[in-house]
Amino acid sequence: MKKLINSVDDILTESLDGFAAAHADLVTVSHDPTFVARADAPVKGKVALISGGGSGHEPLHAGFVGKGMLDAACPGQVFTSPTPDQMLAAAGAVDGGAGVLFIVKNYSGDVMNFEMAAEMVEGPSASVLTNDDVAVEDSTFTTGRRGVAGTMIVEKIVGAAAEAGADLASCKALGERVNEATGSMGVALTSCTVPAAGTPTFLLGDDEMELGVGIHGEPGRSRVSLISADEIAAEMMGAIKQDLGPKPGAPALLLINGFGGSPLMELYLMYNAAAKLCADSGIQVVRSMVGNYTTSLEMAGCSITLSLLDEETLKLWDAPVQTAALRW
Repeated sequence: MKKLINSVDDILTESLDGFAAAHADLVTVSHDPTFVARADAPVKGKVALISGGGSGHEPLHAGFVGKGMLDAACPGQVFTSPTPDQMLAAAGAVDGGAGVLFIVKNYSGDVMNFEMAAEMVEGPSASVLTNDDVAVEDSTFTTGRRGVAGTMIVEKIVGAAAEAGADLASCKALGERVNEATGSMGVALTSCTVPAAGTPTFLLGDDEMELGVGIHGEPGRSRVSLISADEIAAEMMGAIKQDLGPKPGAPALLLINGFGGSPLMELYLMYNAAAKLCADSGIQVVRSMVGNYTTSLEMAGCSITLSLLDEETLKLWDAPVQTAALRW
């Protein structure tokens, strides 16, 4: 295992210290318990958005803490859910009096621990469960479909609404609506190595790929022979379109998300393939993003996310944001 680390036990603490030092104008970091908060928290009268999950998916979620997105993020150890005490402490630090909305990816540990925190938090709270992965309906990691890169879209749009003064019920309803309009699917060309394990999570032959892979390296639909980028895009877009059932002329946001190990040259090539498929289906791509937003350590591969959003919702996507990973 070759990684830029000092100690497996200290990797998260030292990484968060570096994150805090690099973005001191945007965030603060607590270590006991561990959470990342926006520097100006709490914002009085604003619904506070909190998310989190295992580390190794950077910039999700800490990279999206700041004005216009999350008020706090709770990072667990690599690929390990954060604990309820982290979420409870984060809520206490960022609650501005309008309630707390937890945005939770659909993984069993995340769901259980966020539910426990919501029961203990003082004041009103609500949750949005993200489950945009069309590749699976159930697995040992989830209680249904997995929450993957579409989570970032939910965080951005609901974050904009909260920043504009939307109340807790409206933020929850908006998050659920965006999640329902979003579908994702991933493909892995290599595995990744969790530092504590020291060996790859799974092995792929030189001519193999994992279609429908999860963001922890867990398997998806099938392990198949390597095919061209156009064919990969067609497989993933076909599954997403079947799930969402887009109508011709539907406006959409198209996200090509890297898993950490594929260069931007390849990600833009995949965007080109996916955008052509959208055009062929009459889907109007009116917003787009390409880059590493929900990674799986150093895994090579990517996911495609399509969100069928109306113009009013897309205006929220365009709202100003100031986070470590997104600024516009």
